[in-house]
Amino acid sequence: MKIRLERDVLADAVQWAARSLPNRPSVPILAGLRVAAQGDQVVFSSFDYETSARITVPATVTEEGVALVSGRLLADIARSLPAKPVEIACDASRMELTCGSARFTLQLLPVTEYPELPTMPEASGTIQSDALARAVAQVVVAAGRDELLPVFTGVRLEIDGDTLSLLATDRYRMALKEISWQPTSGRSGGAALVPARVLNETAKSMTSGEQVTLSLASGEAGDGLIGFSGDGSSGVREITTRLLDGEFPKVRHLMSVTPTVTVRANTQEILAAVRRVALVAERNTSLRMIIDDGAITLEAATGDQAQAVEALEAVVERHHPDAAAMTAAGFNPHYLSDALNALDAPYVNFSFTAPGKPCLLTPLVELDGEPSGDYRHVIMLMRLPS
Repeated sequence: MKIRLERDVLADAVQWAARSLPNRPSVPILAGLRVAAQGDQVVFSSFDYETSARITVPATVTEEGVALVSGRLLADIARSLPAKPVEIACDASRMELTCGSARFTLQLLPVTEYPELPTMPEASGTIQSDALARAVAQVVVAAGRDELLPVFTGVRLEIDGDTLSLLATDRYRMALKEISWQPTSGRSGGAALVPARVLNETAKSMTSGEQVTLSLASGEAGDGLIGFSGDGSSGVREITTRLLDGEFPKVRHLMSVTPTVTVRANTQEILAAVRRVALVAERNTSLRMIIDDGAITLEAATGDQAQAVEALEAVVERHHPDAAAMTAAGFNPHYLSDALNALDAPYVNFSFTAPGKPCLLTPLVELDGEPSGDYRHVIMLMRLPS
């Protein structure tokens, strides 16, 4: 194999493909990056039996071929090369990179032992890349991180006509985001449970192009596959990953509540106050929100060692005769901070039903406007000491 390509193209392509390489590969061969030259392009790809990444870039190909080399080492080298064209040549056992006066020789891995990458499923539809990235970022904060409960480490994608829903929960909080997309003809429904970590990294890595094509092989089966593809700064990017097995809990009903009390406040003001007050919150204890007329007060303490109190202006409305009982709520401060960060709106609306019951947070564009229905974040409240 003999190829020539621009240094920036090589560095960008290798860095992107190497992101999916496992930190601790189950077998050494999976630490390799596959390089395939054919026609007037080169394909860099990685695979760990769960997630595959493939990027196709233009190149001058003098001699076609396929080689496998240490992915992270090649990424480090490509990043360090001077801003000059790069020539790559491979024989049966070595790869040689030449860039200006710099020359590197790398030992090849046995490419015949490398697993075959999965085929990209048939396209299900397209979505704006920035809209997908924002939606995923708003939802993954509620996904679980306990690998012993894999079903909670995923984001459920639901297709309903031209609406794509993303839903995640770790049992103590849940987030739902609904966005518009363009399904392919004949694709009106479907669902998939995608690993949250992979989905988050994928969505962020696809923002250099305008659109992302989503390809879903099978809706509910654990051995199903989902694929994402889009144009990048240097070439076409493609990622596939296996879907998670298991039944996602039915939590949508928790997203619709009839509040007895609503609280509206400035998102950044309350976020800053939560972070300050939480500095003295003892581990596994709540941050208390005292609800008064026209104001809320945040409180936290570490026994007798430290206490914090901060009052904020808020619009408080009581909608039910039982609302008088809702005078305080206990939040996990980290969950509350994550939710406020994810809102992406100047104001926040808290919907309370009763002490100890779930609280619904929705974004507000204006303080006296209607809450946005496309994003909902539920936090299970902590019990307060009587």
